[in-house]
Amino acid sequence: MAQDQRASLWEHLGELRRRLFHSVLFLVATTIISLVFYRQEIQVLLYPARHLLSLTGKPVFLDVTELLGVIMKVSLLFGFLGALPFILYQVVMFVAPGLTTAERRYAFSIIPFAVLMFAGGVAFSYWVLLPPALRFLLTFGSELATPMIRIGTYINLIVTLMFWMGVIFETPLVIYVVARLGIVSPEALARGRRFALVGAFLLGAVITPTFDPINQTLVAAPLFVLYEMGIWLAKLAARQRRVARPAAQARQRG
Repeated sequence: MAQDQRASLWEHLGELRRRLFHSVLFLVATTIISLVFYRQEIQVLLYPARHLLSLTGKPVFLDVTELLGVIMKVSLLFGFLGALPFILYQVVMFVAPGLTTAERRYAFSIIPFAVLMFAGGVAFSYWVLLPPALRFLLTFGSELATPMIRIGTYINLIVTLMFWMGVIFETPLVIYVVARLGIVSPEALARGRRFALVGAFLLGAVITPTFDPINQTLVAAPLFVLYEMGIWLAKLAARQRRVARPAAQARQRG
């Protein structure tokens, strides 16, 4: 029995290594493709702060390798976005042997929604959050000092905000999954609304690079809306569990 367990463990580790290798290989390929278009990608990221970064309108760099590091980071970001569907597919394929047919079907159906929600968070940060936040940061006190923004500092801020907003936009999907598994109920989520509202404003204060309440509200409001979407999806998941339970019991009796 112990030998069988060790063999099974080594098989799982081998499968995990194979999935990780394929994911990394695909990420390297998409990053290389992204590297070809690094000029266009950096221009896209600079657009929300156009004409505000220095006297010339362009950011500056002070270290010899700073610009090269920025190019690699931006290429990796866009490469990750391109590889995200494949990486999620590999994750589902790794856990698929432990799932039922219905659960496997749900897992595969979630992949496109996960990608769309992440892309929605990235788009929200790019089009809604960043323009007013950057305008506030780069024009406040402009009569006292002239901004000369390093490209490395700027890209780090932009990439960090876009990535975490993409992750946060997965909230409704995560709530649906845990509700589908029976870990939380819609009633418990509804009772936690007031805490979710406070948490949304706290996250807004942490994520937003500015200190003004308007920009913080721009983050907090959609976060609370995402929580409300999660409650609605949790209700849908609860109904699906109620429908699926008699069918599973009938299969077991058969």
